[in-house]
Amino acid sequence: MDKNMIFALIASFITVLIITPFIIKFAIKIGATDNPNTRKVHEKVMPRLGGLAIFIGCATGYFAGGLYDEQLTGILIGAALIIGLGIMDDVLELSAIMKLLGQIIAAGVVVATDLKIDFISVPFFVERYDLGIWAYPVTILWIVAITNAINLIDGLDGLAAGISVIGIATIAFMAGMAGKELILTLALILIGSTIGFLFYNFHPAKIFMGDTGALFLGYAISILSLLGLYKSVTLFSFIVPILILGVPIFDTTFAIIRRIINKKPISAPDKSHLHHRILAIGLSHRNTVLVIYALGILFSISAVVVSETTLIGSLFILFGLLVAFQLIAEMVGLVNDKYKPFLNFYRKVTGRQ
Repeated sequence: MDKNMIFALIASFITVLIITPFIIKFAIKIGATDNPNTRKVHEKVMPRLGGLAIFIGCATGYFAGGLYDEQLTGILIGAALIIGLGIMDDVLELSAIMKLLGQIIAAGVVVATDLKIDFISVPFFVERYDLGIWAYPVTILWIVAITNAINLIDGLDGLAAGISVIGIATIAFMAGMAGKELILTLALILIGSTIGFLFYNFHPAKIFMGDTGALFLGYAISILSLLGLYKSVTLFSFIVPILILGVPIFDTTFAIIRRIINKKPISAPDKSHLHHRILAIGLSHRNTVLVIYALGILFSISAVVVSETTLIGSLFILFGLLVAFQLIAEMVGLVNDKYKPFLNFYRKVTGRQ
């Protein structure tokens, strides 16, 4: 790690520490606040423009790290569009369609600069499959899906920011091991900015990151993973970024299952997400966040191991994760109190109640 990387990390961290109190005042002044309701855990009006502080920290780190010489125009324009979209949503509360359209436009800008996945390969089956024209929608779908992943878990103080740091740190580690300096530098800038924000966002929070932060961090992670997959992707390298974001993807998957089984619209909001269920079994706000951090670390370790192991080893790890998190979902009642197929099977086999 050279001095420019360290300087960029420190500059982004200090910038966010300094700027966030001003962002808090600014958010309150313009009405970018989050009001409590039956679905939310917080009990008072909170400023929610914290993502702007993270973005300003990243901008500082970008210049401090000397990245202005890199060809990142499309990525930077996309980031600016995402930040603008997030700010408008935090102030005006945009519709889901408007937010999706804005994300597609930002992703389209990135893809227009030729940063896309052109072909895939599946071990033992397909050595190389050129995506052709499909490279554009596949890459846009990838960016939009991961951009939304962090937003889906932003429900407790420090949760989304902490999970983002864990995921980005994993990408930084893997980039460092592979000698990919650009990805490593960008990841360190994001880590510095997000940790600086956590000083104000960890329980009890003084500010929320809002959609400005959740969408920006999701977008940033999508771009970092895309830079690592650039041009080609194998089946398991495609899975690695998904594992890094395992917690929000796990939570979202079971939210869909929950709504289908309970015969509710898939888009219907509820108060049965992972953090809600862990809170319901008696853990404190802070300890709930720490438990989910631990799950995030488990996913990240699995991602690193999968990237280095054999095909059989990868399959074994993935199967183990699926079983473990199915059991966790049943134990905390992530679908409902009656949905416990694995536990019921175990009780039938062992005769235990």
